[in-house]
Amino acid sequence: MSQLSWPRIEHIALSLIALTLFSFTGVAQNVKVEGLIQARNGETMILKTSDAEKVVAVLTDNTDVAQVQGVLKARKKEMSMAALIPGLQVKVEGTYNDQHELVAKTVRFKGNDLEQAQAINAGMHETKAATQQNKEELAQQQAQLTEQQAKVAANQAAINAATARFGELDDYYIRDEVTVYFGNGQVDVDPKYNAQLLALANKAKTINGYMVEVKGYASVTGSAALNQKLSEDRANNVTSILLQQGRVPLTRMLAPGAMGESEQVGNEKTAEGQAENRRVVVRVLQNKAIAGAS
Repeated sequence: MSQLSWPRIEHIALSLIALTLFSFTGVAQNVKVEGLIQARNGETMILKTSDAEKVVAVLTDNTDVAQVQGVLKARKKEMSMAALIPGLQVKVEGTYNDQHELVAKTVRFKGNDLEQAQAINAGMHETKAATQQNKEELAQQQAQLTEQQAKVAANQAAINAATARFGELDDYYIRDEVTVYFGNGQVDVDPKYNAQLLALANKAKTINGYMVEVKGYASVTGSAALNQKLSEDRANNVTSILLQQGRVPLTRMLAPGAMGESEQVGNEKTAEGQAENRRVVVRVLQNKAIAGAS
């Protein structure tokens, strides 16, 4: 057997070293994380996973956000990053950067999770109202005591569960607020409110780590389904002004909340009270932790 020449041996050794280095370097490995959005600050989300681990996820202009649909979750509906609000259960796929932050390539959430997150305040209001009604019925109908006590306990459990899941929303200061009122059955924003909304947008941009929350409401006049749609359209129209004219970045907007007939602030038995309830409330929020660090 002929012996290998030294140049030949040297070439083989260098080839083996290069192959070894390539196998260790490779490409960034995709990671999938599932958890609850605990906090949101612009492009940064804090996720709490099932094993209590906290993961920092970073959104980019290329992040694909969608809601999965269908029995097999095979279809998806493209969504904006404004849908990623505290309290929403999500699945994030991406790669870790040098700061061990998960740079999100895709974000997915399913079913009615978004609707539940948006309507939590309305749900808590309705649950409290039901609890009060149950207490009154208990006093009047002693024969139904056992059944009514069970309802009260169930309602209180719902309140506690909702508070536990969405308690993170209490971690914000309200830095500014504007209320926009609407005529009966109307959804278009009166131009007289434009100046107030633009002033709020400009003030928000001076606040470190700000988020803008928009919630639409309706009076109880008419059907509940119609009032839910009116509150949604009102919130969306106000949001459009903040985005298009106020130039508020999409990453700083929470998804508009359609609160329907919940949280009535005026007396529905009077025309003046009904007018007070046909409204959209816009708030500039600042995370308390960020405020304390600034």
